[in-house]
Amino acid sequence: MATLEGKRIVVGVTGGIAAYKAVEVCRRLVDAGAHVMPVMTAAAARFIGETTLSALASEPVRTRLWDDPETPIPHTRLGQSADLIVVVPATARLLSAYATGLATDLLTNVLLATRAPVVVCPAMHTEMWEHPAVADNLAVLRARGVHVVEPETGRLAGGDSGAGRLAAPEAIVAAAERALTPGDLAGAHVVVSAGGTREPIDAVRVIANRSSGKQGYAIAAEAAARGATVTLVSTVDRPVPPGVSVEYVETAAELQAAMGRLAPSADVIVMAAAVADFRPVAPAAGKLKKRDGTPSIVLEPTPDIIAGLGAAKRSDQVLVGFAAETTDLADNARSKLAAKSLDMIVANDVGAPATGFGHDTNAVTIFLADGAAVAVPLTGKRAVAAAVLDQVVTRRAQR
Repeated sequence: MATLEGKRIVVGVTGGIAAYKAVEVCRRLVDAGAHVMPVMTAAAARFIGETTLSALASEPVRTRLWDDPETPIPHTRLGQSADLIVVVPATARLLSAYATGLATDLLTNVLLATRAPVVVCPAMHTEMWEHPAVADNLAVLRARGVHVVEPETGRLAGGDSGAGRLAAPEAIVAAAERALTPGDLAGAHVVVSAGGTREPIDAVRVIANRSSGKQGYAIAAEAAARGATVTLVSTVDRPVPPGVSVEYVETAAELQAAMGRLAPSADVIVMAAAVADFRPVAPAAGKLKKRDGTPSIVLEPTPDIIAGLGAAKRSDQVLVGFAAETTDLADNARSKLAAKSLDMIVANDVGAPATGFGHDTNAVTIFLADGAAVAVPLTGKRAVAAAVLDQVVTRRAQR
């Protein structure tokens, strides 16, 4: 996740049973490239050990406001150096202290000694979560710009069930990304297609391609982090990014129907899906048997979905295409850009090392309708997604 790469993040852990999930949040943040500085309250130590967080974070856990051997003012150092503070879980006690400015330990002092964005992740029993005092404290914090990750409804400690369960670690990490990402797509509806279509030959076999959907999913995640309402139309079963709604399709015809239905309400359309160029005219209803001999499969072109979207595009809509090429990348991409009325097209050489289908990395060139081209060297697919959406934001601003 390029958004978190190199960011200094304080992870504050308070005394609730959900403290064990902070361990997974810490691991995910480190895996995303963040420098994680853990802080535990005394109550948190009743639920998880200091050694666990110290082993997974980027530096040893801190618990003391006084007598820190490294610095006499640890709260100031942590608060000033942090790019983000995430409190997971945030108990009712922590929310009350933070809202009223009551600094009694290292974590509450760090919260008051920072100008970095703060994400709080409440977790408590339903009766506490619904108490007016908790609601009032959260309203105060929201008004001050604090990001609140709402708890889920489900099984709680002691066998109860209801609202107040800590949000899933992936949702918390996604919230951290949003807090550090410019909200330059806030209010926009972004529709992204992903994966490769599958055209039936018979009841068992299909004509398919090698697309994994990774690039499309990365674009959906990046758009959501930038504040967009995101609808993902997918042919593959992959973990859906938090905050993204998904519709599943299989064939080019199903993809065309879904995109046609969603396009009128979209501000941005990103056609990252690899659509089959041909499909069998008459797929067999059952399974073709080898004993019956080699079948004759007659193909016909599939609909040119993106050309149809380009023909119907509103003047305020941004339409992004993709071109997976093996030769003449620039010529082929520019030809498609003009022929299909696109605002930009993202082209890559799928024969190059570590690029294209199935890889976690990609190297692309973004060709723009005004004739410009932006090269993105080999990098993670999330970073490619950020580069593409940077161009989308620029295009929207020009309009």
